[in-house]
Amino acid sequence: MDLVFATASQLARMIRDQKVSAVEVLDAYLNQIDKHNGKINAIATLDTEKARTRAEEADEALAKGENWGALHGVPITLKDTFKTAGLLTTAGYKPLKNYIPSQDATVVARLRRSGVIVLGKTNLAEMASDFQSTNELFGRVNNPWNLDYTPGGSSGGSAAAIAAGFSALDLGNDASGSSRQPAHFCGVYTLKPTDRRISTAGHIPEAPGMPKCIRQLMTVGSFARSIEDLQLCLSLIVGSDPRQPDVPPVPLDTVEAKSLSDIRIAWSDSWQKITPTLEIEQAINLAVNKLKPVCAEMECWASPPFDLQEAFQVCNQLTALNFVYSQPADFDASKKALPVMFREATQGDKQLRDLSNLSQFLPSLLNPTLKGYFEILTKRDRFIAQMDKALENCDVWLCPVAMTTAFTHRSKGSVIKIKEHKVPYFLANGGYTMLFNLTGHPVVVIPIGLSESGLPIGMQIVGKRWREMELLAIANEIDKIAGDFQYPPL
Repeated sequence: MDLVFATASQLARMIRDQKVSAVEVLDAYLNQIDKHNGKINAIATLDTEKARTRAEEADEALAKGENWGALHGVPITLKDTFKTAGLLTTAGYKPLKNYIPSQDATVVARLRRSGVIVLGKTNLAEMASDFQSTNELFGRVNNPWNLDYTPGGSSGGSAAAIAAGFSALDLGNDASGSSRQPAHFCGVYTLKPTDRRISTAGHIPEAPGMPKCIRQLMTVGSFARSIEDLQLCLSLIVGSDPRQPDVPPVPLDTVEAKSLSDIRIAWSDSWQKITPTLEIEQAINLAVNKLKPVCAEMECWASPPFDLQEAFQVCNQLTALNFVYSQPADFDASKKALPVMFREATQGDKQLRDLSNLSQFLPSLLNPTLKGYFEILTKRDRFIAQMDKALENCDVWLCPVAMTTAFTHRSKGSVIKIKEHKVPYFLANGGYTMLFNLTGHPVVVIPIGLSESGLPIGMQIVGKRWREMELLAIANEIDKIAGDFQYPPL
C-alpha cells in the first residue's frame, strides 16, 4: 500500500498495530510534499520540526502501551483559517502575515486530543472569500489533476492536499460551497455538516479582535479519501463548546445498518435555469441508473422546493449581513471586491445575472440594519421549513455540486462559458451549494467519475438536518455503487 494514499483510518490501524511507525508515515508525506508541492502549492506552512518530534513521541508512547486516541500518530493538515497555537495562521490575509495564535481553534484542539500530528497549514483564497484559491502571501494553488486549472476555493489547498497525498485528513470551512466545490474539482470526499453542528471558535473570519458576527451559514468541512474518515472526523470534532454557546448540545444521531433497498432517493441532474455542463448531467444520470435497480425508490426533482431566485437573494443578503463586520475596515479589500461585484452584475447572460445579482449585497454592506437582519432571518426560517418538508418524503437528495468542472485559472468574477451560456462567476460555482448553507442541511460530496478531459466530477448527497451519521451511512452505500475515487496523475 502506498502510505500517502492510505486513508486516515487505515493509517491509524497500521500505526496502532505497529505495522508502520508514525515517523515512517510522516516521512512518506514529507517526501510527497517535497516532490510535488512546488508545482501544486497546496501547503502554505509546514511545521516539520514539531511534527517530527510529535511522531517520535507517538511511537515511544505506543512502545509503552499508551494510545492517545483514534488517530494516534496520523499526520493531518488544516486550512490556514484555523488558529493553531504557536503556528502561523494567516487566512491568506496580509494584515495577518505574522499572526501566531496562543490558542488552538476548538476543532484543532479536539483533533489533537485524538492523537493527530499537525503537519502544516493549507493554502486558500484570501480570507476564505473566493471560488479559486490564491492570495498575496502564498500565491496560487493549482489543481493536481491539471496544473493549468484551479482546485476551487476557498478551501482549494485542502482538497488539493488530500487528492495529491500530502495529508491523511484536512479541515476546511464552508459558507457557500468552500469545501464542496473544491472536493468536486479535485475528486475527494467532504462533509458539510448541519449549520451550528460544529464550533467555529478560533476560525478566521472573523479576524482576530473582531466581534463574533458570523452566526449562520459558516460550517467546518472535513476532507478525506473515504466516507469512513468523514464519519470518524465528525465524531471527534462535534459537540457543544463553551467558547461558542450557540452551538447546541445535540448528540450525534445513531444509525442502524441500512441497505439501499430501504432507501428512498430524490435526484436532479440539473435545476431549472441553472443547467450544468453536459458531462456533469451525464455523470449524475449514470450514477442514478446504477442505483435504480437496488434502491427502494428514485424520484426526479426538477428544482429545489422553493423559489430559486428569492432564495439566492436571501442568501446573498444574509452573507453580507454576516460578514460585514468580520474584519477591520480594509480599503484594499474593498477595492478588490467592488470590481468583482460589478463584473458579476454586468457580465454573462442577463437572465442568469438577474437570478443571483451580487449588487444586492451593496445596500446591506453600505447600510446594514438590525431590522433588515431580522427580516432576512425570518425569510430564512421559511426556506428551512420548506426544505425540511420536502425531505420528509425521501432519505437523501442527489444533485450537482457546481455548474462546471474545474476551469482554467482566471480573474475573480470572470464569466464562465457553459454550453451556449455565459454564466456569472459566483452562480456557476455556488449556484448548487450556497442554498444548503442557507437552509443549514448537511451535505456529503463523493467523486463519481472524470470528464473527457480528465477532470473530476463530484455529486452532492443532501440529508436531513441533525442526522449526519444517517447521511454518511447512506452516502457510504451509494459510494459503493456509484462512487469513483481515483488518484491524480502526478
